[in-house]
Formats: sequence, structure tokens, C-alpha cells
Amino acid sequence: MPLLTPLRFSWRRLPAAGVPVKNLGLRTVASGASSPSGASPKAFNIFDRDLKRKQKNWAARQPEPMKFDYLKEEVGSRIADRVYDIARDFHLALDVGCGRGYIAEHLNKETVGKFFQTDIAENALKNALETEIPTVSVLADEEFLPFRENTFDLVVSSLSLHWVNDLPRALEQIHYVLKPDGVFIGAMFGGDTLFELRCSLQLAETEREGGFSPHVSPFTAVNDLGHLLGRAGFNTLTVDTDEIQVNYPGMFELMEDLQGMGESNCAWNRRALLHRDTMLAAAAVYREMYRNEDGSVPATYQIYYMIGWKYHDSQAKPAERGSATVSFGELGKINDLMSQGKKSQ
Repeated sequence: MPLLTPLRFSWRRLPAAGVPVKNLGLRTVASGASSPSGASPKAFNIFDRDLKRKQKNWAARQPEPMKFDYLKEEVGSRIADRVYDIARDFHLALDVGCGRGYIAEHLNKETVGKFFQTDIAENALKNALETEIPTVSVLADEEFLPFRENTFDLVVSSLSLHWVNDLPRALEQIHYVLKPDGVFIGAMFGGDTLFELRCSLQLAETEREGGFSPHVSPFTAVNDLGHLLGRAGFNTLTVDTDEIQVNYPGMFELMEDLQGMGESNCAWNRRALLHRDTMLAAAAVYREMYRNEDGSVPATYQIYYMIGWKYHDSQAKPAERGSATVSFGELGKINDLMSQGKKSQ
């Protein structure tokens, strides 16, 4: 997989004018999703969703929110590339956990006719980036989508689903609102994200305080994604991983940017504060273990990309068992026949 090593802020783009937000607020649309009490029986309550909403609202209220958009814009553009790879137009599309609209800005109205953008943070919706596609902003939780069954031709999601408590339920709802033969394209942070920061904090806290608590939120393993997508009803699945490495002047600049992205830890078992000497020790460990030749420190973001389709009769189907006319054993003879043909020439 490609490894990008741009300097800090190298992806930051010129600020774009905001677009009017239409129908802001939770739409009263009938949905197949049940109430919050109908969550999956085995769902864990890992994240404080109200705190995450406040973090994202705070980040969107900053004077220059685009200063911290470089990572989300990059991943949003890669999601858009995957949309363009599909040779069809999408009349109605949905962005789940859109933030400031990092996918829509990279798409055009010839590909997507109308875009519904949902997020839990109203300030992010109010400060959405400019796009030529007609958009409707909907204040909604990723875990409780307020849309009818078979509504959208395309559903996308970029760097949002890693904060939901019930990922199987969220994927099931995405499948529910897709039309038959509709496609879901998503991206979320992987398990190796920020391993440098996690390791440095753990070492420093263990040395200074005799133990450590989690300071980087847990992430889904790539091996689980395919199973979760299949369980939600998707077929023709594609899951791949990528890594984006960004260099920062130091650990504190990295943590400042995470806060500016709205990506601060919101796990219930997080430790609210760390002692000053522990933070300084963590920064020293980070620099000592991972420092680049130019004095900067790297931060690795692992990204999982996933594509899944909702079933339709027109989709290609595997052949029936036993219908093959050539066995795998006979396929091995092809190389011998080809080599004999070359010799006879």
C-alpha cells in the first residue's frame, strides 16, 4: 500500500465558502430503525456520544477549522475516487457522519444528483464546505438514521464510524436505507492508528505513575470488517487498508491537531488528566523512539476502506456447485501446454 509522508499541514487547502444549510434538524422521516432501546443486545457502550458531539461542535466553531481538515479532506478525496470508479450515476446519495462535507466537495453533480449529509454536530453542518451538488443537511446520529427503507442509491461515510458504539447496527441501518443494487463506500480508522502516540503515553505513564490507562480510543480490527458487512446483508465485499503518515514538530502539536479535528478521545474509561511531568516524559519518549532525521515526529493513520453492495437479482451470481467443466488439477497442465507450444515455434 502507498505510504504518504507529507510535511505537516501540506494537505491544507484554501478555505471554501459555506453553503446554506437546508432543513437543519432531525427530519421526521419514517425509519426502519428502532428506538435507542432497540440496540443490539451485545452492543457495548464504549464511547460518550454526547461528549463526541461537543468535541465536534467545538472544533467546527474554531476561527480556522480548515486548518485541521488536511487528513479528512485527503480521505474524503479517496472515497470520491472510489465513487468515480463505479460507472454509473447516483440520483440520491447519503453521507453518514459527514462532518463539514469532506466527500461532497470532491464530487460533481453529473455523478450525484442530490446529497443528504448527516452528522451529530450542528456546527459542522452549518459550516459545510462548498459543493456544486444540491445538499440537504440533517442533524442525526449515525446509530439512528431517520430514513425510509430503499431510499438511497449510494451511501458513503468517511472517518466517522469508528466512534459509534454499535457498529453492527450502524451497518445494518446503512444497508436498510440503500436501494437494491445500491452501494456503500466507507472509510474508518484502523487498529494501528496513532500507535506511536499510544506507545509513548503508555511507557511514560507506567514509568511515572506505576500503570497506564487508555488515552487512544480502541479501533476495529480489519479481520472483523468483512464479517460485519456480511452480517449486515452486504455482498460483493471489498476491504483494503492504507496508511497515511503525517510529520509533526512534536507530540503536543499532534495532540493539538487531533483536538482541532474533533478526534479527541471520548471513551468512558479515559483518564481526564495526566500530570505535567508524565506528558513531558511521553513527549521525550515519542521523540527518542520515532524522531525523523529532520527532528519532526511521525504519526501513522491506518485507514480501512470498505465497499459493499445491497443484493439485487441483476447482480452477478456464482455458478452452481458442480457446474464446472475443468478441474483445478487440470488447470496445472496449462503451463506445460504453453511451454510445449513455445518450443514448437
